[in-house]
Amino acid sequence: MKVRLISPANLELDEAVRYYDHQLPGLGFRFFQEISSAIERIKAMPEAWTKVGERTRRCMLKGFPYALLYVIEKEEILTTAVAHLHREPEHYKDRII
Repeated sequence: MKVRLISPANLELDEAVRYYDHQLPGLGFRFFQEISSAIERIKAMPEAWTKVGERTRRCMLKGFPYALLYVIEKEEILTTAVAHLHREPEHYKDRII
C-alpha cells in the first residue's frame, strides 16, 4: 500500500530533519531513516498501531520523541502529521479524524 504525507506533515518532517542536523551533523539523516522505518512498519501492519481518533492511528518512532499520525484510506495510507510528542496536542487536533 502506498503512503503519502500531506503538506503540513512534509513541512514538519523537513523542519525536524533541519533541526536535528543543526544539533549534530548526520542526526537529521538518522531521523529520516527512522521515519522511513516507521513507514515500512505501518505499510506491513497498518492496523497494528494505536488509535488516537475514530480513524487516525499513531506510530511511535524509535529513539526520537515523534510519532506519525495517519489514516488508512481505500488505496493509500495518508500521513497527516509528523508529530513531536512534547508539542501542545492542540497543534495536531485538526488532523486527527
